[in-house]
Amino acid sequence: MSASSGVVSQSNRRLAVFGLGGTISMTANDSGGVVPALSAGQLVAAVPGLAETGICLEVEDFRRVPGSCLGFDDLAALSDAIDQRLDQGVDGIVITQGTDTIEETAYLLDLVHDRPQPVVVTGAMRNPTLAGADGPANLLAAVRTAASAQARDLGVVVVFADEIHAASRVRKAHSTSGFTFQSANGGPLGYVVEGRPRLLNHPVDRTTVPIIGTQRRTVEIGLMTTVFGDTGWWLDGAADRLDGLVVAGFGAGHVPDRVADALAAVASRIPVVLSSRTGAGSVLSSTYAYVGSESDLLSRGLISAGFLDPFKARILLRHLLAGGHDRAVVEAAFMRAGGHVDQ
Repeated sequence: MSASSGVVSQSNRRLAVFGLGGTISMTANDSGGVVPALSAGQLVAAVPGLAETGICLEVEDFRRVPGSCLGFDDLAALSDAIDQRLDQGVDGIVITQGTDTIEETAYLLDLVHDRPQPVVVTGAMRNPTLAGADGPANLLAAVRTAASAQARDLGVVVVFADEIHAASRVRKAHSTSGFTFQSANGGPLGYVVEGRPRLLNHPVDRTTVPIIGTQRRTVEIGLMTTVFGDTGWWLDGAADRLDGLVVAGFGAGHVPDRVADALAAVASRIPVVLSSRTGAGSVLSSTYAYVGSESDLLSRGLISAGFLDPFKARILLRHLLAGGHDRAVVEAAFMRAGGHVDQ
């Protein structure tokens, strides 16, 4: 241990860093706005103190796009690239990307990551042209976490503002704050303190779902949010256009009574997952009994998302259906991922 820094040496660690673009990589163009421009190598080279860690970094400029422009094909390719690097013996993975979609990309990667090595996702809220840009600090903390033995067997985590969040819980909760990432259900797993990841709790369980065979099906999953005075007009023809649907209901999983029949009709043809638009807490199962309540909808064939928020429920449903899994597997996966299976 260094007497001056108090940081444990990690010089025997080897990590792969994938740059996908995002605010962390943006600089101003001729119009004065910022666009992805810096390579992953440039990001790494600009981090104060990173070279002194002695951690060996293998940097790959994988994509250079805003987070909002990433798609499922990009993530499938990234997942394959991560597996290749892990096969080559790296001790962990760091991913830099735009924050707009981190809560979804991190969870999708978590669903297919079944190895002990840490996979850490980070980014920035303030681009490099601004005073107080947070990218370098976030990247250093992410590297420290990915190189730590404490982060093994956690799956994919998001490291931001020196907080460590489980991919299955984390949400982007503010459009501009540097502390935008929050885990309403359970809080962060831990913190990076004086360069060392310190874990205070561990996930009770993780859900991983393999793809069946080598082909990923192309599927469309809708996400509809129930609103005051809703008539359910958006359900017309939904089963003809979609392979699956996530409904973000009121409170503990409720919709207006006038929507219940139409929703049940869709659920008889395609998987429909019931989540809560609140973003925290679980869908209930047997507390309320009126038409459009959680117990009514579940009895009509809807699938509970449990503690999964609507965005993560959509990711899980798409991953399951794209992987060729049947309804029984879908229901079982949501029971476990949603926290409704006793440990």
